[in-house]
Amino acid sequence: MVIGAMAEGVSRSVEAVGDRVSETFFEPVIRLGVTGLARSGKTVFITSLVANLLDRGRMPQLAAAGDGRIAAAYLQPQPDDTLPRFDYEAHMAALTGAEPHWPDSTRTVSQLRLSLKVRPTGLLGGLSGPRTVHLDIVDYPGEWLLDLGLLEKSYAEWSQEALDRIASRPAAEAFLEQAARMSGRRDWEEADAQALARGFTAYLEGARKAGFSDLTPGRFLLPGEMEGSPVLTFAPLPPESDAPRRGLWREMERRYEAYKSKVVKPFFRDHFARIDRQVVLVDALGAIHKGPQAVEDLRRTMADILGAFRPGRNAFLTRILMGKRVEKILFAATKADHLHHSQHGRLTGIMQALVRDAADRANFAGAKTHAMAIAALRATVEETMTHEGESLDCVRGRLMETGKLAALYPGDLPEDPARLLNPARAGEAQWLDGDYQIMGFAPAPLRLKPGEGPPHIRLDQAAQFLIGDRL
Repeated sequence: MVIGAMAEGVSRSVEAVGDRVSETFFEPVIRLGVTGLARSGKTVFITSLVANLLDRGRMPQLAAAGDGRIAAAYLQPQPDDTLPRFDYEAHMAALTGAEPHWPDSTRTVSQLRLSLKVRPTGLLGGLSGPRTVHLDIVDYPGEWLLDLGLLEKSYAEWSQEALDRIASRPAAEAFLEQAARMSGRRDWEEADAQALARGFTAYLEGARKAGFSDLTPGRFLLPGEMEGSPVLTFAPLPPESDAPRRGLWREMERRYEAYKSKVVKPFFRDHFARIDRQVVLVDALGAIHKGPQAVEDLRRTMADILGAFRPGRNAFLTRILMGKRVEKILFAATKADHLHHSQHGRLTGIMQALVRDAADRANFAGAKTHAMAIAALRATVEETMTHEGESLDCVRGRLMETGKLAALYPGDLPEDPARLLNPARAGEAQWLDGDYQIMGFAPAPLRLKPGEGPPHIRLDQAAQFLIGDRL
């Protein structure tokens, strides 16, 4: 078995070297990973990005598009026959139909290849014709990304951290009582393990609704075909120094290790380890609306997410000999269209502060990081209203619940991000000097002119940071 594993590893390395040589000398491939936690807008981001690369009228800040150097763009069959294709056509139809609606959210890994014909610049432009650059977009749930941190933790370490983290959360009370009853159990049945796993899953679902981000193991919320299998039937228990070999704690430990080896490691090996550009989408406004504890949890989660990357520059020999490293990471605060443009700079500042610890580590390792506020699909228009003699900068859109038009003044975000981060770090229960509102807006009906993609906010700037240098 050991020899077989070694042979498989060597075979994978040889195949990877061949792929990298081909990409370097012939048709380069940019592998862009798109992830984010629940309801951060991954599906809409990919759909709008592809639509705006196919019809580039709204992409002036993407230099190759603004200069007219992208001669053509077209979708091709995806290169990986084992992955589902990202259903771009269905998602685009949902956003552009007579009754537009948000498409279904990401529930598994999917992939899409967009090929671009790009005219070279400088002397090369007169000596050669357009070259082809492939953009392979890999879509995967952010909860799965957080699972990569489990690879470096034992079951005892993970259990202790998880139990300490959720000890004060109301949504965890039922599970904590259940775990206390199960602790030290020597005689147990499969029904006990399943009940414990269901209890922990119920906590994770409650934590997600409350706005928390640390939702590991990620497959508990998105089990897919593994639902009910032993590899997803475990939960944290208080550490036991001398746990019996056939006791419940040892069985939970065995299943936790199986989860790492059968679920987490294959995801890293087959998908994540091949990514060289990454965008992490963040619903920062949703966390701010939920309160200080949700903001602090988001800040810690962003640091954990970056720990899963291998940031650095993809120099030629490094790529050939040592495997890929993530070159660029974009942290994007989504739903900027829920704010008047006068507050976009403040949202960007808050996003930069939230990911400061994570970005510093990536920059030190040689990767480039950037934070910005975006809306992949603009669902609102701006207007100024007068209320009690005061002018308020609002946004107006169609409500998801009723379909009626409504104006929103969400409140002023602070100019100094510390006004949010300090009470968040201190564990305050609520904001002392503000109340930040959000609404659920549905996509607006679109009337696109020929050559135009869907309206957005700074999607072209995001694309320039992520792929502009390769075009």
